[in-house]
Amino acid sequence: MGTLLKCYKPLFSIRFSSFPNSLRSVQLRTHSFNNPKRRNPIRRCFSSLSPSSQPLINGTTLDKMDGNQQPGSPSSELWLHNTMSKKKELFMPKVEGKVGMYVCGVTAYDLSHIGHARVYVTFDVLYRYLKHLGYEVCYVRNFTDVDDKIIARAKELAEDPISLSRRYCDEFIQDMVHLQCLPPSVEPRVSDHMPHIIDMIKQIVDNGYAYRVEGDVFFSVENFPEYGQLSGRKLEDNRAGERVAVDSRKRNPADFALWKSAKEGEPFWESPWGPGRPGWHIECSAMSAAYLGYSFDIHGGGMDLVFPHHENEIAQSCAACKQSNVSYWIHNGFVTVDSEKMSKSLGNFFTIREVMDLYHPLALRLFLMGTHYRSPINYSDVLLESASERIFYIYQTLHDCENVLSQHDKGLQESIPPETLNVINKFHNDFSTSMSDDLHTPVVLAALSDPLKTINDLLHTRKAMRIESVAALEKIIRNVLSVLGLMPTSYSEALQQLREMALKRAKLTEDKILQKIEERSEARKNKDYEKSDAIRKDLAFVGIALMDSPDGTSWRPAIPLPLQEQQVAAT
Repeated sequence: MGTLLKCYKPLFSIRFSSFPNSLRSVQLRTHSFNNPKRRNPIRRCFSSLSPSSQPLINGTTLDKMDGNQQPGSPSSELWLHNTMSKKKELFMPKVEGKVGMYVCGVTAYDLSHIGHARVYVTFDVLYRYLKHLGYEVCYVRNFTDVDDKIIARAKELAEDPISLSRRYCDEFIQDMVHLQCLPPSVEPRVSDHMPHIIDMIKQIVDNGYAYRVEGDVFFSVENFPEYGQLSGRKLEDNRAGERVAVDSRKRNPADFALWKSAKEGEPFWESPWGPGRPGWHIECSAMSAAYLGYSFDIHGGGMDLVFPHHENEIAQSCAACKQSNVSYWIHNGFVTVDSEKMSKSLGNFFTIREVMDLYHPLALRLFLMGTHYRSPINYSDVLLESASERIFYIYQTLHDCENVLSQHDKGLQESIPPETLNVINKFHNDFSTSMSDDLHTPVVLAALSDPLKTINDLLHTRKAMRIESVAALEKIIRNVLSVLGLMPTSYSEALQQLREMALKRAKLTEDKILQKIEERSEARKNKDYEKSDAIRKDLAFVGIALMDSPDGTSWRPAIPLPLQEQQVAAT
């Protein structure tokens, strides 16, 4: 067995010369997105971000969390479930105050589905919360733009693989923008990192952990006794860690490809083993090492990546460098359809675009956060309608606050009543405790009910001390929504978009609803309550709720009546 000697240093210079017959280089997308003159992504990762270490509320004052404070010591403990140890562990970064996080990105051959959305919303929440706690975070999320699936899809569409992958990378970025996922610090692409991938494979071969068969290079799992430590699988129980059928040339069926020899009509790069391209697993090992080194804090992805992808990543990285170590392996649960995992291979998936065509992106984000990230979540219209109704209520309440506060002196400094402070402090404690307990977002979302109810009570019933109380409650809710990635750019715009999507789902126009409201008002004047109730019920059937007040009747999106009945039956 070869001695493990060489370890990568984090990548500081990102300039590669083009390889003969290589895919055209795609510019790295960094946190700033638009400054090609910058050549030090790691320094930028740990200096350009300005996380806030401010608490949501400090005593009885509500200091604004504007993100301009200098990073300090993390403000509270954070416990995360580690797939490696199968238990929750106290988060302790390798470098105080700084976090290196790598999340496996999409293979860019088609539009992304809701399962992908769950992965990247989950790690966006973690990214935001780490920054909120005061950490400087270098978040690396890759694009796989060299892969069997891309080549197969390109052949199917009679399209060039590079243009196909580039197009779907751009589509994915747009999906993430709509879901309000912050851009990672760096978004490397496989095609830009062939020198690092080839260098790592050479090191693995030199250390005796891989073997060459003709123009291919395979990793020998039998030479790595720790194989299976993440997934808990025994070697004899493992199937091949590949996306393709078992190759008879392998010494063990579980051996996996580090380098694949070139085939006719496929993109390739020159290497010591001849022209070819990398295997799936080596790509992430090389890119994570290039930006974060071999030893970093968090490696994440969906539960389906535990085996074989992440198991193989561990084997490769340790084979290349004995100091390789990731402290926390974090995985989110599946999105299911009728209790079956949603996936393209099963054909039971909904793309993010398809869902956003009918539901607001932030309603989709709320839906994904409504179940703990490690638990499976079943995709259903009921839950999406419920999320839409809920987020409309949140934004309507805050919009009402905004209108009231805009009419009063912003410098008003009256004291906040004790009962309001109790609500604020309880909500703050619920937020901090739940988020620090393995990102328990469902508890945080449930805890929103009390401050929202208190605001509505203050706005519509109480008078004494209402303005200071409303301002304080609105501020802490806004700050929590910001950490969760649920703050819209404008409450009024978000409310209008939610209404428009409800109309689309109901297959109605607003003019038609206003006509129905007028007909109902006329029926009520004539004491024709049967007709009045029928109009209300007809609209409720398609998800339009009518609200009567002294100022007249208005409407809002609601869960359609049949889905409400389905929800009641299920519970």
